[in-house]
Amino acid sequence: MNKIFRLYQVDSFTKEKFTGNPAGVITNADGLSELQMQKIARELNNSETAFIFNSFNEDYDVHIRFFTPSNEVPICGHATIAAHYSRALENQLDSTRILQKTGAGILPVDIIQKDNDYDIVMTQGKIEVEEPLNQEYQERLFHALGISKEEIRTDCPIAIASTGHSKVMIGVTKLSTLHNISPNLSELSSISQEIGCNGYYVFTLHNEKQNIETLQVNGRMFAPAIGISEDPVTGNANGPLGAYLVHYKLVPIHNSELVFEAVQGESIGRKGRMVVKVIVLEGKPIEVKIVGQAVVAFSSTIEIEC
Repeated sequence: MNKIFRLYQVDSFTKEKFTGNPAGVITNADGLSELQMQKIARELNNSETAFIFNSFNEDYDVHIRFFTPSNEVPICGHATIAAHYSRALENQLDSTRILQKTGAGILPVDIIQKDNDYDIVMTQGKIEVEEPLNQEYQERLFHALGISKEEIRTDCPIAIASTGHSKVMIGVTKLSTLHNISPNLSELSSISQEIGCNGYYVFTLHNEKQNIETLQVNGRMFAPAIGISEDPVTGNANGPLGAYLVHYKLVPIHNSELVFEAVQGESIGRKGRMVVKVIVLEGKPIEVKIVGQAVVAFSSTIEIEC
């Protein structure tokens, strides 16, 4: 029996089509097998595609699964924004809170109706910030990224951070260094297998006036081990970065909250931005949210035998 599936191509963290981070979304995924979802994700060839399933459980409203072109991942920031933006448009939702079941647990997403459009606020998962990587791995990372030790911020430990999907945090001193990175993707993949972390987030901090409201991050994220050479704008890198900045006390905290703007994608012509909010209690990060906009690039349908 054939079924018609509704497909959206959504650019997240932007309001300009063909910028930001593109994600595929199937809003009525019930009936698709895991193999079919993987094939759709491979065909669309976005860094992630989200598949929305109905809930038959009172503990959550929807179940969303995320696939890269090569494998399933537990959670994805930009595809979460894309999925809930598409669903809100399709169902003409008012402002509301949705509980989504993901591979990283059941997490709230707030739909904010605004000027006949929507902002999407994603609360991320369990916060984990590890000890710095040992010197051997750090040196291998410098080589794989093509940067020198002198270009690394001495106040930023090279460490893994996660809010559901981990990334290695690597702070560099100059924006020019960030934009000039040309990584050895094979070596990064090899390191991933050894350290158990598939993503690398290289970032700069700009806060000349030491006023938390002016803090801006620029970054680039590489995850070749899961089929992503470079991700344009990454919720699951900037969210963990917020937790990492608080954990290692790298920036001042204002009123028990860290808020910053993250800009990403400039180096590959897909610039986008998001706001990251970290709730802080007794000097520790206890909750991370990312706020993003989105725009539908195109929509279609797929007929598949189920």
